[in-house]
Amino acid sequence: MEKQRESLGSRLGFIFLSAGCAIGLGNVWRFPFITGRYGGAAFVILYLVFLVCLAMPVMIMEFAVGRASQRSVIASFKSLQPRGSFWSVFGYFGLAGNYVLMMFYTTVTGWMLAYTWHNLTGRLDGLNPEQVGAFFGGMLADPYGMIFWLFVAVAAGSLICMRGLREGVERATKVMMCGLLLIMIALAARSVTLPGAEKGLEFYLKPDFGRLVENGIWNSVYAALGQAFFTLSLGIGSMAIFGSYIGRERSLPGESIIVTGLDTFVALSAGLIIFPACFAYGVEPNAGPGLIFVTLPNMFNNMPQGRVWSTLFFLFMSFAAMTTVVAVFELLIASSMDALGWSRKKASLVNFFAIFILSLPCVLGFNVWSSFAPLGEGTIVLDLEDFIVSNNLLPLGSIVYLLFCCARCGWGWDNFITEANAGKGIKVAQALRPYFTWVVPLAIAIIFVFGYIEKFF
Repeated sequence: MEKQRESLGSRLGFIFLSAGCAIGLGNVWRFPFITGRYGGAAFVILYLVFLVCLAMPVMIMEFAVGRASQRSVIASFKSLQPRGSFWSVFGYFGLAGNYVLMMFYTTVTGWMLAYTWHNLTGRLDGLNPEQVGAFFGGMLADPYGMIFWLFVAVAAGSLICMRGLREGVERATKVMMCGLLLIMIALAARSVTLPGAEKGLEFYLKPDFGRLVENGIWNSVYAALGQAFFTLSLGIGSMAIFGSYIGRERSLPGESIIVTGLDTFVALSAGLIIFPACFAYGVEPNAGPGLIFVTLPNMFNNMPQGRVWSTLFFLFMSFAAMTTVVAVFELLIASSMDALGWSRKKASLVNFFAIFILSLPCVLGFNVWSSFAPLGEGTIVLDLEDFIVSNNLLPLGSIVYLLFCCARCGWGWDNFITEANAGKGIKVAQALRPYFTWVVPLAIAIIFVFGYIEKFF
């Protein structure tokens, strides 16, 4: 007899776990600096439009494939595909995408944990801007320290998942998500009340479409489209696994709206934390990725009770990163259990060692292997791994999900819409079939093509 599949204990657990997978460094690290780079409020409007019009259809489809199959990424396609077809081949690419994602995501999560500890112990207190920059550079140049914090991040994710779906994954995610939301509200309230914060709020909340023109309209549109799509980590089965853990009491469009709404709330709140503070302390909002690790610590050093607020900020960042680590770990463990029949404990241990070893090249790419430039001068191992996932597997995988759910040679529209609309709540209208079948895949294809153009030409 087949062993009964684990299930989540509550609808809140599903929402927090799915949102936790979506909420991550893309929200609290990438979103603020890319919004600053492309002009503030006008860019945010574009981002929100693309989030609803492009990303949500793919999320609904991933949830539907997972719930209908009750399986992880590889087995889900095998379970639903027509006899004699080869859709299940994509499942292996989706699983590989999650491993590659973890190869660099755990490294950056280690940075967040390290900065939380360093701020808590006062190692950044009183440093001037040059010293903060040197501190961050020194941290990256130390392979042993980086490996230690990588180990902490991977071990935490593995141990939480080893405890089980309800007792480990669901319970830990609820705690981290509640902590994330509470800390974020406290930081936002503090930031918007700083002297001079009103200029940051104007930059962030008052649209000026002239700024989009200054940056090039197409560049701004492409950046907003890419951010909306990649923030939810769609296309590699990361959401499908959570669909496999829920019942059919609620329709999937409504659940997708809630998850997307939580993800968007965190991203927008991160902007409320960062932009008022930047303008209050004369920091350039378009400082780029270094905004978090170099620029903001300088700002905290000039703020009353700076150590407290900086520690809370990086704890907030750590929670955001760790919710994604736990969620992706759960997908990898569930896939091992489905495909190989392993126990949860064995799958957790094997994946712990696999992720730790596979992540070492990213760590060493900042120091021992820093001369290796896989994508040209100035690039490192992390850039290659991010390119494989973000520029290739996510957009192409999303197109696969769209075709699988809409095409007659795949699972098919009728099966998809029946599953998506099962239960109480908002439904997918039959009239949206042409939009899901043609418009969304075309938009994603444009992201893919212009991503290559931007990267190499």
